[in-house]
Amino acid sequence: MLSNMLKGKLHMAVVTQAELWYDGSCAIDSELIELAGLREFEQIDIYNVDNGERFTTYIIRAEAGSRTISMNGAAARKVQVGDRVIIAAYGQYNEAELAHHKPKLVYLKQGNAVDRTANTIPVQAVS
Repeated sequence: MLSNMLKGKLHMAVVTQAELWYDGSCAIDSELIELAGLREFEQIDIYNVDNGERFTTYIIRAEAGSRTISMNGAAARKVQVGDRVIIAAYGQYNEAELAHHKPKLVYLKQGNAVDRTANTIPVQAVS
């Protein structure tokens, strides 16, 4: 049996561009792609923290070091420049792989600069 698990994510990325008349996709700074363990043309889910939109597209590379997060094509209608988004990719893992699986989590701050990386999320405390 395979389990669908979080592979990598960019947490709280800021949308820097929205290009309606461009190939449908999400352009991401190549350095951020690699840091989160993602791949060009990989399917991703995007969760817009500002408006609640959730949608699926795929990754294309943006210039390394540019800190670009550009929603293109139909995805451009789901965001505004400046919106905060979570970009997540999932993979399927067998039981042996699950024993050692750790997602690559990249937490971003202002300007899409890396704040920190992790491979676990703390247990949520009851409020």
